[in-house]
Amino acid sequence: MLVNSHSYYSLRYGVLSPKEWLAFFESQPWPAMAITDINNTSACMTVLYLLRNHAKKRAVVGVDFRNGITPCYVALAKNWEGFRQINDHLSEHLHRKQRFSSRAPVAALKDAWIIYPLESLPPDAPLASNELIGIGVEQLRFLHLSPHVYRQHKLIAMPTATFRGKRDHNAHRLLRAIDENTLLSKLSKEKQAKEADRYLSNGELLSAYREVPYLLRQAQQVLEDCNVQLPGEASLNLQTYTGSKQKDLRLLKKLAYDGIPYRYPTVDFKVKERIEKELELIEKKNFVSYFLINWDIVNYAQKRGYFYVGRGSGANSIVAYLLKITDVDPIELDLYFERFINLYRTSPPDFDLDFSWRDRDDITQYIFKRFPHTALLATYNTFQYRAVVRELGKVFGLPKHEIDKLSRGKFNSNELDQLGHLVLRYSTYIQGFPSHLSIHAGGILIAEKSIHYQTGTFLPPKGFPTTQFDMVVAEDIGLHKFDILSQRGLSKIQDALHIVRKNKPEDTLLDIRNLQAFKQDEKIKSILRNGRAMGCFYVESPAMRMLLKKLKVDTYLGLVAASSIIRPGVSNSGMMREYILRFTDPERRQDAHPVLLDIMPDTFGVMVYQEDVIKVAHYFAGLSLGEADVLRRGMSGKFRSRDEFKRVENQYFENCKARGYSPELAQDIWRQIESFAGYAFAKGHSASYAVESYQSLYLKAHYPLEYMVAVINNFGGFYSTEFYVHEARKLGGTVAAPCVQQGDYPTVIRGTIIYLGFVLLHGLDETVGVTIGRERQEGGPFSNLTDFIDRVAIGIDQLTLLIRIGAFRFTGIAKQTLLWEAHHMLKGHKHSDLPAAAPSLFKGTVSSHDYKVPLLEQSSLERAFDEIELLGFPLADPFLLADEPLDQGTTAAELQEKLGHFVIAYGYLVTVKDTKTQKGDRMNFATFVDQNGDFLDSVHFPNIAAQFPFRGKGLYKVQGRVVEEFGFYSIEASALYKIAIIPDPRYEDQMASSRDNYSKTKGTMKRGAKRTME
Repeated sequence: MLVNSHSYYSLRYGVLSPKEWLAFFESQPWPAMAITDINNTSACMTVLYLLRNHAKKRAVVGVDFRNGITPCYVALAKNWEGFRQINDHLSEHLHRKQRFSSRAPVAALKDAWIIYPLESLPPDAPLASNELIGIGVEQLRFLHLSPHVYRQHKLIAMPTATFRGKRDHNAHRLLRAIDENTLLSKLSKEKQAKEADRYLSNGELLSAYREVPYLLRQAQQVLEDCNVQLPGEASLNLQTYTGSKQKDLRLLKKLAYDGIPYRYPTVDFKVKERIEKELELIEKKNFVSYFLINWDIVNYAQKRGYFYVGRGSGANSIVAYLLKITDVDPIELDLYFERFINLYRTSPPDFDLDFSWRDRDDITQYIFKRFPHTALLATYNTFQYRAVVRELGKVFGLPKHEIDKLSRGKFNSNELDQLGHLVLRYSTYIQGFPSHLSIHAGGILIAEKSIHYQTGTFLPPKGFPTTQFDMVVAEDIGLHKFDILSQRGLSKIQDALHIVRKNKPEDTLLDIRNLQAFKQDEKIKSILRNGRAMGCFYVESPAMRMLLKKLKVDTYLGLVAASSIIRPGVSNSGMMREYILRFTDPERRQDAHPVLLDIMPDTFGVMVYQEDVIKVAHYFAGLSLGEADVLRRGMSGKFRSRDEFKRVENQYFENCKARGYSPELAQDIWRQIESFAGYAFAKGHSASYAVESYQSLYLKAHYPLEYMVAVINNFGGFYSTEFYVHEARKLGGTVAAPCVQQGDYPTVIRGTIIYLGFVLLHGLDETVGVTIGRERQEGGPFSNLTDFIDRVAIGIDQLTLLIRIGAFRFTGIAKQTLLWEAHHMLKGHKHSDLPAAAPSLFKGTVSSHDYKVPLLEQSSLERAFDEIELLGFPLADPFLLADEPLDQGTTAAELQEKLGHFVIAYGYLVTVKDTKTQKGDRMNFATFVDQNGDFLDSVHFPNIAAQFPFRGKGLYKVQGRVVEEFGFYSIEASALYKIAIIPDPRYEDQMASSRDNYSKTKGTMKRGAKRTME
């Protein structure tokens, strides 16, 4: 009958997980027990969910309100209104970062019990009908001396429960030391719980309160007065969009049928049948408002001109397609209806709505304004093992080198001292505890009533109320999640369209959603077949480039399959290789089991998509659609425990045995099913990715330079900016360094000349970069350096960066000469020294001068090293920087004719993928730019990877044998050597002087030593 107990959601304080809390509760004879974490409600819905089918046990939910760890009062919800009141009170203080007063706002918490610690209440404090005084075990011996002893009807037993025993107590103290960032030995008593704050069993409670049993009886009565149980799942979500379910359904039907002419110029029976079937099930499952809310969001986006992509399992829906939530035609792709929705499915289909990273915040703001009971979803940032080792090492006062050794696992256990063993032992124990709350990548909840009926909320920096539970809890209690995500791939497309209109205003662009035209485009097919999709969404990585070339993909359906095959679940299980084998060799397709081949003819009997798993479970193993849905949730990582999954697994094997399948076949199919966990895509989801890929492919095929400029400006692709710049040059662009006369803060294109943006210049202040373009646009071109300084507020530090990168080359004056002039004119004033508006601060001092500047020139190599320093990469050919003569090595174009031969190739490293063999040995896949500027791939097996490791970016010499697999050529490396680059020529004089001084000093020392010896 504990009325104040903590889980580990009393962050960096408590130590019990909700399941451990439940296990303790079940071990006691009490019918009710309270969960009251410190300023947190994360565990409340979880324990209610875990006890939903428990007839004899009931959780009471509430909060232990504290300032820091100093108790103020405990509040217990009598009912749902009480819980909402508690969460309103908690959230108000969390949002405003206010301390709690010593007395609770009784009127605002009228449906909650408020319990004050005995020591915190003044003797004459009046108490309302719902206010009580809690007596801890350690206070019993002084109770007879308390002025409150005469208010027996207000007293209840309230021992605080934080840990179970010594180990828990130690973990608690370590968590407190981590939170206080102090040594354990210096952790004060005031910063940690009392040793008496244990989970007391029923027997211990009866013994402790044997002199005052009425305190236990009154605590039990308080708990009996509280009743908060989970309602039916559907009732928590926004029930209607229009205010009426009938109106909702009519609106959904109207929107669906109004969308037919745009999507299907000719309508057949199959389309109408699918629409009616979906609408019927959407109504039966009470998902109508869910669809309309998603439609409302994308409709707002369309009105604002925002580019978006709808994906997720909802992409299997024709209704979503007609409402323009998605752009995937389920009829064309023959998408599996039961993956989208079936009568056994308890949660609605997922709609992941991707927006440009620039537009997402406005979309989120709109949702919060449009729907009153809205909140972002939280995630739990948990303690990871290596991080805990480091934290505990600091808490125990270990030196840094010992902490490094422990965190990296490079130690001999027998050589560790007691502290080392304690660090490892408690790191294992604390690993997985929640450390703090964060924000889900894009999850939003829209509830029927205030979200505070289910949770308290906190306010992260973006200013949107955020729940204290995560998506798993939301799904458990039946709250539907809306995913509003940001994606730079969409920004690339949106920006590219804008750049094309500006750079080629005479061109007529195709409708970017006209997928049918893109599917027939020969330029797009060629890019796909040859794996030249660098910069294009989801198809640019070396692994995808390899797969596209192996499969010779040039169709939409082929790309849909490739988008899913590349996922770890398919590739790691061996199904990717099997798919490629069956794709390239029709005879091998006969190896598939007839049932599997019949279920999945398009993928040759190989499981590729999530719905393939559902099909196999249902048609091959005879599981019901409800059981198959358990597999779906298991694959997506959304199931809470493996109990339900294990039951379905047992049923699977029983069914397979009953159907006469061999144990080997049943086990192999199950292995494939399990490999999908957390990775597999629904086919509609893959198709959505393919749609976006085609949109970016269209732009790259027809407007390659404009598209690459958009890619450079949006960052965040698979490759670094340097290689997107390289790709733009290969596509015919002339890449120029930042320029104050032609450039801008972002990278811009004028004709075929690409001027890199000031944003790429390391150390340049954004305000300076933005001001340059704006000032030139408003006041005309700059005439010279003097004119620039007159018009742009800039200090010598920022101006030096611009001069060194060559941004004033329009003047025709050498950089060193400009630097002399700049220092003379600005007299050493830094940008930080300038007032807020100071374009003409030095006007007059820069208009004329009577000094002579020495004529200085810079070599191309010096310029390259300036570019490396300021941009991170040279604009010149990196092979020119080699410190040794390079022969013409084998290039990517020559690999086919040298198949099986031993070759030497020179490459500029693009990327390295570290992976492990089935035995756990490390190996590498590497991609280089060869001497012709083409991609060159190599594979480094474990023995070579260990003997010849990669040593960072730069030039390499690769030796090995040319190999081929399914038409994809690469080098199987036998040796790897990094090539040194030339010494920095900008400091050659200094280095030469240093060498001369060293030689002179060395000679003097030798002569002195000789005289000493003599």
